[in-house]
Amino acid sequence: MDLPVDEWKSYIFQKWSLLPKSIQDTISTADTLRDIFLHSSSLLQPEDEMFLKSLSRGYLVGKEPNAPPFYREEGNKKFQKKDYMGATVLYSKGISHARPHSADISLCYANRSAALFYLDEYEMCLKDITRAQMHGYPESLQPKVTLRKVECLVTLGRLQEAGQTIRDLESNFAAKPSLAAAQFQILQRNLCRLKMKVQERENLTASFPATLTKAFEDMDLREENEQIPGASSSVSLCMDPLKGRCLIATKDILPGELLVKEDAFVSVLNPGERPPLHHGLEGKWDTRVTNGDLYCHRCLRHTLATVPCDGCSYAKYCSHECMQQAWDLYHNRECPLGGLLLTLGIFCHIALRSTLLARFEDASEVIRKLCVEMSNKDMCSPESENLVQTPSSDPGGESEENGKTVKTPVPGCDLNGKYENNYNAVFHLMPHTENHSPEYKFLCAVSVSALCRQLEAAESSKPATAPPARRLELRAWGVAMLKHMLQLQCNAQALTSIQRPALSGSKENSVTNSRQVRLATGIFPVVSLLNHSCSPNTSVSFISTVATIRASEKIGKGQEILHCYGPHRSRMAVAERRQKLRSQYFFDCGCPACQKEKHRAAVGPRWEAFCCDRCRAPLQVKLSSPFSSPRVLEGGDVLSCGSTSCTESVSRDHLISRLQDLQQQVGQARKLLTSGQLERAIQLLLGCRHDAESFLSAEHSMVGEMEDALAQAYAALGDWQKSATHLQKSLRVVEVQHGPSSVEMGHELFKLAQLFFNGFAIPEALNTIQRAEKVLMVHYGPCNDEIQELQKMKSCLLDSPPISLGPSV
Repeated sequence: MDLPVDEWKSYIFQKWSLLPKSIQDTISTADTLRDIFLHSSSLLQPEDEMFLKSLSRGYLVGKEPNAPPFYREEGNKKFQKKDYMGATVLYSKGISHARPHSADISLCYANRSAALFYLDEYEMCLKDITRAQMHGYPESLQPKVTLRKVECLVTLGRLQEAGQTIRDLESNFAAKPSLAAAQFQILQRNLCRLKMKVQERENLTASFPATLTKAFEDMDLREENEQIPGASSSVSLCMDPLKGRCLIATKDILPGELLVKEDAFVSVLNPGERPPLHHGLEGKWDTRVTNGDLYCHRCLRHTLATVPCDGCSYAKYCSHECMQQAWDLYHNRECPLGGLLLTLGIFCHIALRSTLLARFEDASEVIRKLCVEMSNKDMCSPESENLVQTPSSDPGGESEENGKTVKTPVPGCDLNGKYENNYNAVFHLMPHTENHSPEYKFLCAVSVSALCRQLEAAESSKPATAPPARRLELRAWGVAMLKHMLQLQCNAQALTSIQRPALSGSKENSVTNSRQVRLATGIFPVVSLLNHSCSPNTSVSFISTVATIRASEKIGKGQEILHCYGPHRSRMAVAERRQKLRSQYFFDCGCPACQKEKHRAAVGPRWEAFCCDRCRAPLQVKLSSPFSSPRVLEGGDVLSCGSTSCTESVSRDHLISRLQDLQQQVGQARKLLTSGQLERAIQLLLGCRHDAESFLSAEHSMVGEMEDALAQAYAALGDWQKSATHLQKSLRVVEVQHGPSSVEMGHELFKLAQLFFNGFAIPEALNTIQRAEKVLMVHYGPCNDEIQELQKMKSCLLDSPPISLGPSV
């Protein structure tokens, strides 16, 4: 996903292994990115490019004429089964493969408008009707979509438009006496019904409260930082001799305070699992739902009505405006390279897009800088910085030179010491060239070189371009793209969202089966300033392509603002965290959480604890003497009961084997849940829970997972009381593992509030809503979707009489 597909990686790694040692040494010891790129590029042979092209052809990214009829027919089958969400996605797939102004695209748009109508998405339905008509929807079918348009307008309260549309339709009927009598009568009946509906709505005198327009108000920083646009005035940018750049609190910060609000400099949608290879056989089209079917490829907004690029089937957008912006900024270059970019991975795609976006920031200066550095300094070395900072605004450190105090510039700042979300800041993110393995650098360099050759081939077909200048520019871009690919291992940010299984067709099932998914990968120059802690003092969330960082706890003046790079103390043991950070980010973590835990490594966390089968006391490693040093638990250890009155002991290997068997059974139960075999899943999970009681602590994460799965099963059956009971047990495990104020706790409380709401348990629901709001407000602020939904539930419940859940049937 981030890196090229496995076939290309294996091919290049084998090519590396077959290179003479002298060539390997030349690339391994190269002083500059320029040398790495040029040496590697010279080794890319035509047969290598042919193999890469064969892999790229495995992706369907063009307009396939046989695909729209197939997807439309499959969508019709879903529609007939009243699976309108599934039908919508399939119609969208047909639209993406259809040519503009063709019968295929107009029919798919019209059919999708019908599905959207039944999903109560009236605004999107209207837009699809307009698109169908714009692309030449058949004249004989126009009355059907026009009636649907009137229905939408009436429902939306746009009565004047509805009335005018009815009058236009009546005029068309009068001008076409050729309509069959039966068809004319049906249309006339529908028109009469709609005219009465318009009159009824016009006679309504009730006034409705104005819609609150506070959305995104809290997303704005109260006082923006003059030095770091996009950051709060509560933080400052500093240089640490060991850590490098960092953000420090300039005053006491309270939980929930917004510290950073930054739009991604560049982001690329996660394509998901690779689709099966296409062999040109009708009926072999991919019908799976991916992020690309549900999210805009430019702004990442969720949408059920995607608008495809006119030139390819892969890029889809939430609107024509987004499509045009993407085309102007970068997609005009990327469009013919879709299969290649999917093959080379997200990192290579981001590297290209970052360089393309550089053209819009004083392009001549950027390209001049890149071309100059092609022939002298390495773009990853400190010496390559040609930015001079003024002493009055420079946030860097100081040093002595010839008896004078000299300011040390902060990489990425401009002449005025300002650190902005721009290409200059991206350009100065550290690539850690010296830490990457030679094989990895070779893979990145050859992949970028192959991409540059495709760009060069496309450019050479344009007669107005001067070939020598363009070749030099593309080589400079190649070095820049190589730098960006190397930067991304340590600086890429996963853009995530809470996703619910809306396509399952079961609203109840979505209550407990939500999960956090990675939508895209992006570069955020300001977010990249934050250093890591396994127990951070901030929380990061995303709305569209915007990252927001809030204080998750009180931060004192002078304290560093810290972010978690992934390995969190509540999700990984200390040894595993430190190993991951060392391998991916090239540093040994010395945060307080790691320092504290490594001194008690023999005592595992409560959510991984085994218990005694006899007395339920925790099992632990028995040290040979009271003065023995703690050590990391190993498979051959014998665990003994912690109770002084119990002599039970058991092999750790045996316990781990039992846990693995349990995990396998729970996995099978989840598959049964997905396939709708709810009773079988419940019986299997209850058996697993009984088995777990004999050797797992009540706070073990596996116990929490089983309780959560049982809650999901009972919610799907509509038994809200049992579902809530099991989710409350799962909640206790989440609280132990992640903490009572964690974002994980907030999401679980949200699910519990939904269950109480659905069961009409008003006191319990209101209490849980209040708890959930309190936690989620700290991490997300009031604009979060879950908080908005909680507030709607609360308003509804406060207007209702109190009713108890009652006994479960």
